[in-house]
Amino acid sequence: MTKLSVNINKIATIRNARGGNMPDVEKAALDCERFGAEGITVHPRPDERHIRYSDVRAIRPAITTEFNIEGNPIPSFVDLVLEVVPDQVTLVPDAHDAITSNSGWDTAANQGFLTEICKEFKSKGIRTSIFINPEPAMAEGAAKCGCDRVELYTADYAAGFADSPENAVRPYLETARVIKELGLGLNAGHDLNLQNLSWFVRTIPWTDEVSIGHAVICDALYMGLEATIRAYLSEIRKF
Repeated sequence: MTKLSVNINKIATIRNARGGNMPDVEKAALDCERFGAEGITVHPRPDERHIRYSDVRAIRPAITTEFNIEGNPIPSFVDLVLEVVPDQVTLVPDAHDAITSNSGWDTAANQGFLTEICKEFKSKGIRTSIFINPEPAMAEGAAKCGCDRVELYTADYAAGFADSPENAVRPYLETARVIKELGLGLNAGHDLNLQNLSWFVRTIPWTDEVSIGHAVICDALYMGLEATIRAYLSEIRKF
């Protein structure tokens, strides 16, 4: 069954807007678990505009579900991951000034680099996932890098969903089939929400995990965090 990992970056963004510790990011992670989330995702960036490296260190021993750290494997990120040793690390090629992740890896052009990074993390027992666009060739390249899973960047799916769910999901289904044949696990994330989530999971039921942050926090403004997490779990398990 597909697991829900809640990305808590936006909670940290609200805290950082005023300083202090309101809302409390560590408590939010624990509350997400208590409300049913099966994992916590954080994406620390070098400027620490949302999740800080200190948050990552504090959250790791506090939570009991899966901990997923995603980000660009620059030296400071690599050092943090090796220090904290999360359950999973997701390699994302975002520039330091990117507002949010906006593309997957070119796994062919970066094969040597990604292979070394995967080897280093896996030597610590950390499951590695590579963030890619929905292209079979990129999945094949990821497998050559030695990763355990691939995360599909779902922004295009979300953008095209309203016009045609079938067309929007088609390249993802094609790539997901290749990922399955390669023996890799499958994650998905970016712009998934209550409107498009169930269709994706229904079409690609071997999706291991979805990571959702922005939409969860937006919905929680109206529904409350507990009700929102339960609503997302319901969408995942609808079919």
